[in-house]
Amino acid sequence: MTLASAEFLNSPELDIDAWREALLQQWGRYTPVAREFGPFTGRARARKPFGFVGVDLSCNNADRVVRTQRDTRLDGADYYFALFQIAGASTIVQNDHEAQLVVGDVALVDSSRPGAYIAESGYTQWFSLQLPRRSLVSHLGFNPEGALIGRDRAVIGRALFDLVRNADRADTSTFHSSHLQLAIYDLVGALLAPSGPAELSLHADKLFKRVCDLIRDGYINPDFGPREVATGAGISLRYLQKLFAARNSTCSEFIYSLRLDHAARLLHRRKLMRTEQPISEIAYVSGFRDYTNFARKFRLRFGHSPSSHKRDLA
Repeated sequence: MTLASAEFLNSPELDIDAWREALLQQWGRYTPVAREFGPFTGRARARKPFGFVGVDLSCNNADRVVRTQRDTRLDGADYYFALFQIAGASTIVQNDHEAQLVVGDVALVDSSRPGAYIAESGYTQWFSLQLPRRSLVSHLGFNPEGALIGRDRAVIGRALFDLVRNADRADTSTFHSSHLQLAIYDLVGALLAPSGPAELSLHADKLFKRVCDLIRDGYINPDFGPREVATGAGISLRYLQKLFAARNSTCSEFIYSLRLDHAARLLHRRKLMRTEQPISEIAYVSGFRDYTNFARKFRLRFGHSPSSHKRDLA
């Protein structure tokens, strides 16, 4: 059984120009190159499994399909796509890496970068599924590089393959399409997960440092909270919460700790300079909109009221 339906297999064959035109509107510029001993023919059929943009593709007598740097610049496309090998075999070249695909393999490809798709047999068939960059990165918590993602984790790759393959027959009355979209993102994330704990820890530490830097830049804004942090870091709120939970904290706690430290420094300066700056103003410029909330959190943190604060935290 393959991803392609009889409707696709019976659809008209396209020459090079018609095949390129079929991809242009939603996928961008891709140019097939025919082998020397015969003309190129191919098929392209758009589908929308679970609300994603997808396309069934086949090439006959294609030596390769090329996407140049100029193509990416003219398109301005900004998404990833999961490329499933349905028939034949191919080699994907992108980011100075090569990935060899046989039937059942999956590759993640970056549309914003040039690449080449080399057909290893006379007839090659793929199914391509668009994954919007912002949604994928937000769900994963990192910006993936295109890579072969199916063979070394066969069970997960097969689950992803089967889910997409059966999309046209799925009972969406039982599961909402958005839930199935999340399942696809989860499977892609499992396939792309770092292979060892050291690699995972290094990535998480770098990301956490970037998150903390974002918070230090924005904590004095009273409207700045975990949702704004996640958006600024390009990750999901759920993933942000996981980063802090792994360190026995929360994003909100970290934000409030910075605000309280800042307020304590301003209170100490107020005492040294013998100014009459209202404490409520200090609370506000430290990121607190409500004085009562500020005073309560301050007492919990330092053990005394803001008005009696004397400790130098600078």
